[in-house]
Amino acid sequence: MPTTTEQVQAICAEQPSAELTFPFGLEIAVYKVRGKIFALVPVEAETPSVSLKAVPEHAEQLRAEHPEITPGWHLNKRHWITLDLSGDLPATMVEDLVGNSYDRVVAGMPKSRRPLA
Repeated sequence: MPTTTEQVQAICAEQPSAELTFPFGLEIAVYKVRGKIFALVPVEAETPSVSLKAVPEHAEQLRAEHPEITPGWHLNKRHWITLDLSGDLPATMVEDLVGNSYDRVVAGMPKSRRPLA
């Protein structure tokens, strides 16, 4: 069963210190941690999706193995991926990729700015 936009938003909101913002208008839910974006979720798109940060090598592998995963739409194609949630991606994989995106953003912060778990 495909993951819904609402389920992805719930996963994003569960991350420590996650903040929901709408800097690009009400059409795109932007999830940040300490001011850094880790997920973009189009709210009422025809095709439900989420864009996430990824390690470039891992992103390449994911795109090669899953047709539902493409380079980040309107983002740095090397560091971002977009997941088509209407496809066959397992819910656990979507959840893991959201967590990986969050972890990647937090790892890039100075230790003094990182949220406590």
